[in-house]
Amino acid sequence: MRYVALLALAAVDAAGYSVIAPVVPAIGAETSAGPGTLGVLVAVFGLGQLVAFPLAGRALHARPARTVLLVSLVLVTLGDLGFVLLDGLAAWFPARFVQGVGAGGLWMGVTFAVLERWPGEEYRRLSGALAAYSVGGVGGYALGAVEGVRGPFVLHLVLAGAGVAAAFALGAVRSRPAFGSDVGAVRSRRFALASAGILLVAIGYGVLDGPLPLHFAEQLTQREIATLLVGASLLLGAAAVVAGRISPRAALWAGTVAVPLGLGAAGAADAVGVWIVAVGVAAIGFGLGEAGALGVLLDGVGPERIVLAMVLWSQVWGVGYLAGPAVAGAVAATVGYGALVLVPLVASALVVACFAAARPAPAPAR
Repeated sequence: MRYVALLALAAVDAAGYSVIAPVVPAIGAETSAGPGTLGVLVAVFGLGQLVAFPLAGRALHARPARTVLLVSLVLVTLGDLGFVLLDGLAAWFPARFVQGVGAGGLWMGVTFAVLERWPGEEYRRLSGALAAYSVGGVGGYALGAVEGVRGPFVLHLVLAGAGVAAAFALGAVRSRPAFGSDVGAVRSRRFALASAGILLVAIGYGVLDGPLPLHFAEQLTQREIATLLVGASLLLGAAAVVAGRISPRAALWAGTVAVPLGLGAAGAADAVGVWIVAVGVAAIGFGLGEAGALGVLLDGVGPERIVLAMVLWSQVWGVGYLAGPAVAGAVAATVGYGALVLVPLVASALVVACFAAARPAPAPAR
């Protein structure tokens, strides 16, 4: 029951990420904003996460994860209300930022709730949580199928209320482990590899949630875009489950190839059939890459000294989700959607470089 409640919280968090993507064309139609401005709107969510991660990390030194989860759900609710009750970009920019702050706290709360309750099972349990994130992504995209701007966020408000009940259902931990930090761990090559991997995934999410829906809107309705992204989330969840059963490095390698391949094809193509396949490839890459990067982090740091490493690693995610839609939106506005492949391709090259740096040195010849 506790694990089910935790998975429900992960799903609520993910729905807050993904609900924006099918709504982007409607926001553009209502405000006459182009891909550059709308990319920044999506990106401020990542800025809110960057603010939240260190605050949540500091709180988790002294407070149980459930407290952080409840405060974060309040912030998510306030962000939803901004989209529901207010009008225009001047209101929706700060609302999206507040949603990002809440989401950052939810991610940290979910992660440390696992570490508190299931020591020794961290990677398997967190891989399951990533699969739940994909299910929540399905839910968020499905909410976005409701026409207009406000309707999807009204429905997400209902989910946030259910998240409060799930947080209480977690219950208290009888013996809370002491989480520490190790500056040396974040200087390791494995931490650099894990960070490069999550940066690629976050940038890829930003490209998919930001400018690409405007490209899809050339031939698809808001409901059809939501359906396409729902299918992608299902594939992402399946890939995350598979990643929990293979080597984290192998999963990260596969994600490093699949993410730029899928996003590049989606941006370059104008055919709906190609979009379906390309988005599916990118989604599989997200699931493998995110779980692989998390596994590399846990292997390299260990749960007993994870706080600083998790905060910084999560901030790298926030940087990626901030930069991804903003840069990709600018690229789409100035060069065209066919050039979007350059954004994840640069990030994947960084992952490859970190793989090369983390490779063990060859044994000396006798």
